[in-house]
Formats: sequence, structure tokens, C-alpha cells
Amino acid sequence: MRKIKLSQFSVGKDEPLTVISGPCVIESRAHAFECAAALKTLAEELEINLIFKASFDKANRSSIHSFRGPGLKEGLEILKEIKETYKLIVTTDIHAPEQAKPVAEVCEILQIPAFLCRQTDLLVAATETGAVVNVKKGQFMAPWDMKNAIEKIKECGGKRYFLTERGTTFGYNNLVTDMRSIPLMQKLGSLVCFDASHSVQLPGGAGHASSGNREFIPHLTKAAMAVGADLLFIESHPNPSEAKCDKDTVFPLDELKNLLLEIKPIYGSLIPC
Repeated sequence: MRKIKLSQFSVGKDEPLTVISGPCVIESRAHAFECAAALKTLAEELEINLIFKASFDKANRSSIHSFRGPGLKEGLEILKEIKETYKLIVTTDIHAPEQAKPVAEVCEILQIPAFLCRQTDLLVAATETGAVVNVKKGQFMAPWDMKNAIEKIKECGGKRYFLTERGTTFGYNNLVTDMRSIPLMQKLGSLVCFDASHSVQLPGGAGHASSGNREFIPHLTKAAMAVGADLLFIESHPNPSEAKCDKDTVFPLDELKNLLLEIKPIYGSLIPC
């Protein structure tokens, strides 16, 4: 059974549940620290493995006027502080090959956004840092076609990577999650993460921004765990209605404990194909 060894723990089916969580974007230093502290406490209480995630730049916002984040330099400084203060593994997304090296100096895992999962130079640059590479399956991609992303990573010597399921385009401004994608991508030899937040997104659904159906996050999360997902990605926020990015799909921090308590018994109950 495949595993990925990280500095603090390993990710795999016979390991404790691993959850990637945090606000969609770094809204401020104080806000990021508030989220990290709450998530650290929750992870210790529930005995799960936590990876803290927040973006320094949301480069694919619907509107040019949307909040993007503090940028590379300030964002990495904040993530480094969180990493050192709370002893957490941190991750963030990169959008250009030149970002890979500086981000990998702070983040143990580099996230490739779904829209960029076919970008060869980005995958190569991420792999060459030696960091773990998390490739989100494009909304436009068949699960079996993600074998090409894996091949690009392997050709560069990469051995630590995983894929993330985050829904598939279903007409205009809508996504559906095909749970078959999880075992299908596992058959490619990869661990598979389920992105509960973006799977309920309605891309561009608000015209100037994306919207979403947060109420379906618990249902899809439990389904993904039952199907055999190896880890969970769920963005969280203390006040979702005030979130500067993806306010309709970030999960309320004060409700996250109950959801994780529900899925812990389901996680690992089925062996992936």
C-alpha cells in the first residue's frame, strides 16, 4: 500500500487521518495565526494529522478587483512563522515555475491548481525542488488522464506526489463529483485526496465571483471517505460570510470538529482498489 513520508508523519491508509485545512487565502497575519492556532488545537484533540494551507496569491479569481492575498514575499514570511510557531507542515499553491523554489524552502508540499494541472513546466519545477507535489485534477479532466501528470513527475525523478479530486465541470457554472474518480486515480499508483470545499463550488456562479453550496460538504466528504479517499482537503474559516475568498465554500471552523468526528470512523473502513 502506497504511503508518503513527511517530516512529522506519514500519509496512507493505515495511518491516522490527514486533513489539509486553513483559509482559502492569507487575509492577514493575525487571521492566519488565528486559524492555525484553532486547527492545531483541534488536530491534537482529535488525534489527526494536520497540514495547514493558505494561499499567498489567488491568481485565478473571477474578477480583477477580487482580493488576491499578500503576495509571495509576505505570504511566505507568514507561512514560515506559522510553521515554526505551531510546529505544523504547511502547504500553498504555486502558479508559475519561478515560484517553486522559494515556496519549497518553506512549504513541504507544493499544490498545483486544477486549472494548471497540465502545465509541464510548472510540474517539472515543483518536482525538481524535492517537495511533495499535490496535483489537483482539472475540472475538465478525466481521472484516467491524470496519468500524464504523474508521468511528468516521475520523469523528473519525483516519487512523492498525490492527486486531488475536486469535481468535474457539469454544464455552465456547476460541478459534480464523480466518486469513481477516487479509485480510478488510485489505480494510477497515487494516493488521492478529496477536496470537499471546491467540489461544491459553482465556478463564476455569482457573476463577478464563484459561489457554492456549502451545505453539501458533509455529505460529499462522508461519501469520499467511504469510497476510500486517502486524505481530506477542506478549507476552513472562523467567519465564512466575511471570507475574502470562496466565502460560500469555506467550512465554518466551529463546525469542523463535528464533521471530523463523523468521518473518522469511516476513514480507512474500505480498502481502495
